[in-house]
Amino acid sequence: MMFGRYSGTFRHEFGEIQVEVAEVNGLLTYRRRCEGEAFERILVSKTGEIVINPVEPGSLPKDITDFLLMEFTPMMIEPGATQTIYLKFPVEIGVFIESVRDVEVLDIFGLGTQKYTLYGPPADGVIALYCRSAIYPDIPPVELYREGVMELSIQNLSPEWMEVSCAVFNTTDMKIYYGGFVATSATMRVISKALAETNFVDAPLRPGMEKAMELNRARKISVLNRGHLMEWGH
Repeated sequence: MMFGRYSGTFRHEFGEIQVEVAEVNGLLTYRRRCEGEAFERILVSKTGEIVINPVEPGSLPKDITDFLLMEFTPMMIEPGATQTIYLKFPVEIGVFIESVRDVEVLDIFGLGTQKYTLYGPPADGVIALYCRSAIYPDIPPVELYREGVMELSIQNLSPEWMEVSCAVFNTTDMKIYYGGFVATSATMRVISKALAETNFVDAPLRPGMEKAMELNRARKISVLNRGHLMEWGH
């Protein structure tokens, strides 16, 4: 697996992804190629380490949004019921350079093409990374560096039957784990036909999974877990 912590030189190759730190003309150099796109940086460091892990999606082809819209087959949920489902979400890969005193984002890349959409009205809505997924009753197999598994627990708090076909998340709250596959866990509380609240859960989907370094830590952004209130339907 490519994910992990590295000091000195290394090389990983997986399909259309090649990542390495090597001596180039006497200089320590980070080089990455993904689906034909190349990226390179010279590293001036004696003690720094490279950390590679999955990160919160929404940074490709540049830092666009902190919102993720997951669309899936419509579900009818009876009043008071709770259902846990599994979805697939797009994986983006972050490369960090870390020393004793600081950590910085060195590179972010991913397989495939990202799609974005508007959630809500044009004047007040938000741009969100769009992903459509089938619904799975159990953890599905995934392509490791392309897609991850989201465990989503949906609870209908209203006194009426509710149709649910999408969930919108604020990814600054996202907690990602990896270990054989990439995973995150989330909840959705349906309040009414127009309102629902989503949150991420900071827990591994399976025992022994490693918690990924968060982009917010490297970007020095303090985040309070606040979830997201879906005001324009679900």
